[in-house]
Amino acid sequence: MKRDQLSHAVRERLKRLPPPFDSHYGVVPLPPPEEGIALGPALARLKAADAALVRIETLAAELKDPYLISRILPRREAVSSSSIEGTNSTLDELLSVEESEDSPQGEAAVQVRDYALALDDFLPRARKEKLELFTTALVQDLHRAVMRGDADYKDKPGDFRERVVWIGGRGDIAYSTYNPTPPADIAPCLEETMKYMRCEGMQAMYQSFIVRMSVAHAHFEAVHPFRDGNGRVGRLLLPLMMAAEGMMPIYLSPYIEAHKTAYYDSLKAAQQRLEWHEAVGFMADAVVGTTDELLRTREALATLGAMWRERRKFRQGSASLRALDVLPHYPVLTVKRLAKLLDITVQAASQAVDQLVERKILVERTGYARNRVFTAPDALSIINRPFGEDPILP
Repeated sequence: MKRDQLSHAVRERLKRLPPPFDSHYGVVPLPPPEEGIALGPALARLKAADAALVRIETLAAELKDPYLISRILPRREAVSSSSIEGTNSTLDELLSVEESEDSPQGEAAVQVRDYALALDDFLPRARKEKLELFTTALVQDLHRAVMRGDADYKDKPGDFRERVVWIGGRGDIAYSTYNPTPPADIAPCLEETMKYMRCEGMQAMYQSFIVRMSVAHAHFEAVHPFRDGNGRVGRLLLPLMMAAEGMMPIYLSPYIEAHKTAYYDSLKAAQQRLEWHEAVGFMADAVVGTTDELLRTREALATLGAMWRERRKFRQGSASLRALDVLPHYPVLTVKRLAKLLDITVQAASQAVDQLVERKILVERTGYARNRVFTAPDALSIINRPFGEDPILP
């Protein structure tokens, strides 16, 4: 870690690391700023992001659009956030693991599933507990949730690291780009992050929500409380912050995955030089890009639904017609799942699935006589396309 790449205020927070790394220093982060932040060129990007959030809130309030709260969105978030950290699975694999016990359950898919389940579990808590949710215990619970399936993790999930870690350097601290908080300082530094997220100071008066989200995320990643899994926990905190504020959560990891270099550069600018406007600018772009992608996906799925309805004259109120509204949220499903979702018998659900297979809306993927799993490949193609690419309709 080169001192000349650190601002004066950050250099003053350097602390010698414990042996055997005592010839190096770690950064004890300053508390997150509570005052207004000079945004410069990021101001216009922030205004665009604020407008994007208003668009989402308006749709959620006026249209009660089910896609905005679809289970598929946090699952795509789980896939992308895990991929950023090198845990590679696919949305198709995740949905298959959730749908059928007979599906191969590789370690990567299980870890991604754990991330998705953490969102399912903690988002309702955020809506209920609001800002009081944000405690060090929450961070430890999130880490336990996302790391419990990682057989290679050397520490006990949820426990703060007692080892020195560094960022960059390809395994050699002498060439690192940043040395996070020394182990002895993790707990008090993380508590400063949590106090900031609870808005116990003046930040709610002087900083907009996206500014606070940006600062909190950069500060948490600077503390780096765990040996591994910090990125996943940090990105989990973003939708939880939105839910705690009473907002419709949007999921930023697909954007971040598509712009990893800019993401890491923005964190580096905030952590090394206290250039918070860089982190705010990136977060604002992520909100705008994610909102645009969400609305394009929503429109493409609506078009696809209309095309499906043209393939057959479905009887009004029939199970097969009602199933078409379910498939964007469950593009991988079993007959039992459909029966439960539509509150119909398994026999009626099976007949509906047969009709949808006949019209090439669903495809059976297992080849089994029992416990069959069906996919809606046209919907999966739209939902799971690379971020920023145009949806492809059949």
